[in-house]
Amino acid sequence: MQSSATVLVYSDDSNTREQVRLAAGRRPAPDVPPVRFVECATLPAVLKALDEGGIDVCVLDGETVPAGGMGVCRQIKDEVFDCPPVLLLIGRPQDAWLATWSRAEAAVTLPVDPVEFAASLAALLRSRLSIEA
Repeated sequence: MQSSATVLVYSDDSNTREQVRLAAGRRPAPDVPPVRFVECATLPAVLKALDEGGIDVCVLDGETVPAGGMGVCRQIKDEVFDCPPVLLLIGRPQDAWLATWSRAEAAVTLPVDPVEFAASLAALLRSRLSIEA
């Protein structure tokens, strides 16, 4: 198992980024490595972090303005080679179809439910890290 996993968190709302960090904790599940967070509040920061590499999972806030997480997800799936899996934060369960359109691998609703979020994040980390192994 690698020593740590890097999770990019994109939201213009610092409270949402904090919810994500608190829900994931230091380790979202016992069988995944501890996580390190890279926080981004703008699309250029997201693109720069992905360009630098080393991101294992992206958590994108669909409610971010002006570049919402759904559109950002679709863009990075088209533009980033070996794009990390994406966990999309959506405003309501009815928006799940938009998460599918954006090509996100998983979606959870806001406000972040710690149990649901940690389980979804751990599943994406398992899939990403097993592919890289």
